[in-house]
Amino acid sequence: MNYPRIAVLIPCYNEEVTIGKVIHSFQTALPEAVVYVYDNNSTDASSAIARQAGAIVKSVSRQGKGFVVQRMFADIEADIYILVDGDATYDAASAKAMIARLVEGGLDMVVAKRIHTESAAYRKGHVLGNLFFSYTVHCIFGKAFTDIFSGYRAFSRRFVKSYDCFSKGFEVETDMTVHALKLNIPSDEVPTPYFARPENSHSKLKTYQDGLKILIKILSLFVYEKPRLFFGIPAALFMLASIALGMPLIHVWLETGLVPRFPTAILCSALAAISVSLLGFGLLLDSVQRVRKTSSYLTYLSISPVRPSGFPRTNAD
Repeated sequence: MNYPRIAVLIPCYNEEVTIGKVIHSFQTALPEAVVYVYDNNSTDASSAIARQAGAIVKSVSRQGKGFVVQRMFADIEADIYILVDGDATYDAASAKAMIARLVEGGLDMVVAKRIHTESAAYRKGHVLGNLFFSYTVHCIFGKAFTDIFSGYRAFSRRFVKSYDCFSKGFEVETDMTVHALKLNIPSDEVPTPYFARPENSHSKLKTYQDGLKILIKILSLFVYEKPRLFFGIPAALFMLASIALGMPLIHVWLETGLVPRFPTAILCSALAAISVSLLGFGLLLDSVQRVRKTSSYLTYLSISPVRPSGFPRTNAD
């Protein structure tokens, strides 16, 4: 009998204060899981501590959490994946509930919705920023999660192997959320405790710099995933402007047969041409995006879903 294989994935960059605690907590909460730590050019003793704690340690030379996640998803073979930050702010004991929700609900992603009681858990402005970005994703891509930046998630093999990660840094969580939404992948949230970082442990997140990167990422995903809407809105505005400016000219032409104000007429024509070009560009990119989406979805469907714990997988799987 083949039971679901569970892998705990921990991206790590200079977390020597916390990485040992995180590994031990998941070894206790999920003794059947294999813990992997991917070190991203740490300059401290993170790798040595992780190896001593019993994790399988590998390294990723390209700097950025997105590159680390991409390498993890490509390298590691499992049925259930737990992705968690190495900063000891997440509750390892919640992993059982996340896996149960994933398997019993037939889901492919479960996001740990962070519930914090300590004021130091979130830096100033992060709660507001999370709400703003979550609402933005909701407006563009449809109903999203309430905590799109959570670094604690459970995935099925289906999700991991169909996910094409192109994010470099902390935008990767947003990218995962949009991937689930665009393919209508069954997902859910599970509330979990969220703790403040231990003393002498420092966050790598740069509030304004990374916030700007995330905003740019959302806009780029808007262009990439919904080009018809992205180009359709300005196309409609240009056409409305052309019609508004051109109606008086058409009215005069119908009455007198003359075309007054040639500069305005030329402007109207230019606005209409730009509108048609934008619409055509959006429709062309939309057709390309549909082909890519179909290919991604077929990859997703080609992978068997995880079965409830204790059930063997068939040879067909």
